[in-house]
Amino acid sequence: MTYRSSKVFVPLLFAALFFTACAPSAQSEVNRTDFVLGTVCTVRLIDGGTNKTTDEVFARLRQIEDRMSANKDGTEIAAVNANAGIKPVAVSPDTFFVISKALEYAKLTNGAFDPTVGPLVKLWGIGTDGAKIPAQKDITATLKLIDYRKVELNASAKTVFLPVKGMRLDLGAIAKGYAADEVDSILAKHKVKAAVIDLGGNVMVFGKKKDGSLWRVGIQNPDSSRGEYIGLVTGPEMTVVTSGIYERFFMQDGKRYHHILSTSNGYPVDNGLVSVSIITHSSIDADALSTSVFALGLKNGMELIKSLKDVYAVFIDSANRVYLSPGANKIFTLTSKDFTLSE
Repeated sequence: MTYRSSKVFVPLLFAALFFTACAPSAQSEVNRTDFVLGTVCTVRLIDGGTNKTTDEVFARLRQIEDRMSANKDGTEIAAVNANAGIKPVAVSPDTFFVISKALEYAKLTNGAFDPTVGPLVKLWGIGTDGAKIPAQKDITATLKLIDYRKVELNASAKTVFLPVKGMRLDLGAIAKGYAADEVDSILAKHKVKAAVIDLGGNVMVFGKKKDGSLWRVGIQNPDSSRGEYIGLVTGPEMTVVTSGIYERFFMQDGKRYHHILSTSNGYPVDNGLVSVSIITHSSIDADALSTSVFALGLKNGMELIKSLKDVYAVFIDSANRVYLSPGANKIFTLTSKDFTLSE
């Protein structure tokens, strides 16, 4: 599953922070890393749990991939897309829930976040060997296929229908968040007391550490190689998800074309931001919000965050200025001298 997201290659950064911050006995831990959901995923059980726990976790992650990938044959989303303009398709409760949640965020952002962006994602091909700048006529034609309001859901039958041929759903900006929340549920069932879940940079810290200290999660430095961070989020169990322009992109004529595409003009979003990190408790919300807020831009994105309870955001712009949503200053500490806090 190719998730076109900046949340892919950050695990080394977070692993480094967690190893120094947690420092439990290595023998007491259970660790597993595998490639699933289109990225490298790591589950680190610090206190409690067994290999059976991680087996169940990764089986669940593969099940989610096999249902929700838009880039893999035989998935439920692939079936929905193949039947656009033809007929409704029955999907699992999992997939129906994630689509419904994606449509909620599309409505909340007036389409800045839109799960029907699939045709545009496919047209640009960013993150694939075929990435290119499409012809303007193709972008214009593709934009006509993007409209979350046209998606037809039948809650009782759990069916999804795209009424226009050529429409495509892409859950790449929300499905990993759902997957992280599902891992959280499995860990709770297995009575795990402390764990770190890193689904390609969608990070969740679970439970409490033995020594009682707070978790520390680094915010990626968008200007440097992987493994460096601009500051730390410190707190109890939480999820931290980042969207930015610096991981999936291609260069042409000296210009960077990144993966976060505007549903209004069909080009990569260009609003001065380079990354947005969301800190909250629900990973599905953090995943959707990181893309939503980035697409909305600093002013409108900040207003959206202010309207939500127990959600915090860290914005970074192209001038290395860092903007914090209300309350984020209590959990985020800037550590890099190359960046400045702005009001």
